[in-house]
Amino acid sequence: MAAPLEDVTVVTVESYMATPSASAILADLGANVVKVEPLTGDPNRGMTRKPKVDGPLRDVDCQFDVDNRGKRSITVAIDTEAGQRVLHQLVAHAQVFMCNLLIERQRRFSLDPDSLFAHNPALVHATLTGYGTTGPDAWRPGYDVTAFFGRSGLYDASREGDNGIVPMARPAQGDHTAGLSLLGAILAALRLAERSGEGQVVETSLFETAIWTQATDFGTTVIDGAPVRRRSRHHQLTPMANRYPCRDGKWVVFNMLDPDAWPRLCRAIDRAAWIDDERYQTPIDRYHCMPELVDGVDEALSVRSRDEWGEIFDELGIIWGPVLTLDEVSRDAQAHAIGMFPEIEHPELGSYRTVNSPFRFKTADVGPKGPAPELAEDTKAVLNQVGFGDAEIDALIDQGIVTTR
Repeated sequence: MAAPLEDVTVVTVESYMATPSASAILADLGANVVKVEPLTGDPNRGMTRKPKVDGPLRDVDCQFDVDNRGKRSITVAIDTEAGQRVLHQLVAHAQVFMCNLLIERQRRFSLDPDSLFAHNPALVHATLTGYGTTGPDAWRPGYDVTAFFGRSGLYDASREGDNGIVPMARPAQGDHTAGLSLLGAILAALRLAERSGEGQVVETSLFETAIWTQATDFGTTVIDGAPVRRRSRHHQLTPMANRYPCRDGKWVVFNMLDPDAWPRLCRAIDRAAWIDDERYQTPIDRYHCMPELVDGVDEALSVRSRDEWGEIFDELGIIWGPVLTLDEVSRDAQAHAIGMFPEIEHPELGSYRTVNSPFRFKTADVGPKGPAPELAEDTKAVLNQVGFGDAEIDALIDQGIVTTR
């Protein structure tokens, strides 16, 4: 089967996780992705959690690998004129250039749109930053915990009640979400560039992507300017849309907004007496009784484990979900059925599982194409392909402009 982007070359100057996650999916889609790294490598190399297994896979840099699988690595000193010439020649043979550099650094290294269009007028130039390339905070570096979760209001809106602590996100959640935004912009820009023959400039940021993920709240907030009420578990709008612990300490989540679901829930959790209780007859009644109802559901669920309750809920048509741990998700039958954890074959370490892109094609070759490259693994091959001879490459190595593995 053909891959959708097998005729597309992407040159990316990237680090850490947001932009790399977007280019990893481009590689999954078949693009030839050339990762341009500093001579010392992407600083995210070697920083991430290793798997707790015996054997050679214990040394796999898994979190780096998932955002860099299927790419080719070349090292270039882009802070030198010679290095910039190398990069310009790479871009001249590409369809997409992407980076996570602030606009002033793009200009300093001659990587801004105007500089690159001089070498490839039909290029798609894509940028991902913390806050955007214009405005009073365009200069500000941003990570997902600061720009995506903090500045966007997401952390605050996720607190449990007015006095709840600010929660901590898991690694790179905002990065991977912003990476999907960048991916969508790049694919749309490629379509425009192919139709018009003119270069396209696109960008996104952690900040604006996080705002979009909360569009349901902001749709109201941008009109009335009022803060969103931070509801604790005991003060949600309905007991049928809340989360509860079970006997084994594992939790379930209900989401049934139909008022007719109330009797069904009562019967499912062995509280049929609540159906006729005058205190709980209408949604408004139940809203005013939320603290006692939440405690009551907690007590009801305390007699069975999460999975025991799950069988009952499924039988009675309750809309629910288990609160799984990450290791449970890695073994989840539904996740495996939709191919979320495919295998990658490493030439030295053998096969291991990774995380798939969040979409599937029926008749196209889409998915991880191989492991992340070693630093500078492909320098010579990539430079040969864009017109550099072996003697030129050796001279660049001697000058400290590029390195090879």
